Amino acid sequence: MQRTTHFRTGAILFLLPALLLFTAFFLYPVGYVVVVSFMKWDGMSSPGFVGLRNYSALFHDEVFRISIRNNLIWACAEAMIQVPLAILVALLLARKPKGWKLLRTIYFFPHVISGIAITMLWGAIYNNERGLLNGFLRLIGLSEWEHNWLGGLGSAFPSVLVYGLLYIGYFMVIILADISSVSQSYYEAASIDGATRTQQDWHITLPLIRGTIATCVTLAMVNGLRQFEQVLLLTGGGPANNTSVLVLYLYKELQNFHYGTANALGTVLIVLGGLVILTVRKLFNAAKYDM
Repeated sequence: MQRTTHFRTGAILFLLPALLLFTAFFLYPVGYVVVVSFMKWDGMSSPGFVGLRNYSALFHDEVFRISIRNNLIWACAEAMIQVPLAILVALLLARKPKGWKLLRTIYFFPHVISGIAITMLWGAIYNNERGLLNGFLRLIGLSEWEHNWLGGLGSAFPSVLVYGLLYIGYFMVIILADISSVSQSYYEAASIDGATRTQQDWHITLPLIRGTIATCVTLAMVNGLRQFEQVLLLTGGGPANNTSVLVLYLYKELQNFHYGTANALGTVLIVLGGLVILTVRKLFNAAKYDM
């Protein structure tokens, strides 16, 4: 009994510094954001309590509705396109074809480059007059398809969204590492029973890495909710706010000294992030895994 008490005391003392840091750098800021979201404040004068007025104004604001729609599309696209692509590439690389280490490095390479540099590169590709995309279309005789990709109402958001989905290296590396940890005895037994490699991947690999896939889906969806620099640099939210996202809208509200509205947007993002985590855990039955 005394030994158990000493163990609990030691565990509490061991966890206490981390708990204090978590409280100081996460719980307190989150609480501050939530409290300020109920106030009207320009950052200089005294804040005044306005109740739910900031939230009411947001839900009647068309830019907010466009922003939340774009964020949800982004989150779903990353979960339903980027993660499956990463799984497919990881399964292929796990078979260790010739040059697989080079391919793994190539797929991951974009993630060691600054996101701003990548965004500027795609800005040059989409350039209306000197961009590589329009130049390529002219080269293959499809000049009628030339378009102001970042300036058109119908093409701006897909153009901003699609290039981010091509970079799958981060999730590919995580999934590949988990596949490498699967015991070879499962595959040997399946081979003896006559299972093809595709059947082995479907019935052995994918079920065993389900927890990692759930983690990747969560990270992908949360990443879709916090998009910012990609939109800011390529379109600034235009044309006509058609590519606006929540973090960009929050940034603009801060620039306009609408601190109450900006914090209400921050609170919405926190709630959306929590809902994403709970939904993914429910869908993947993640309580069984150390997610």
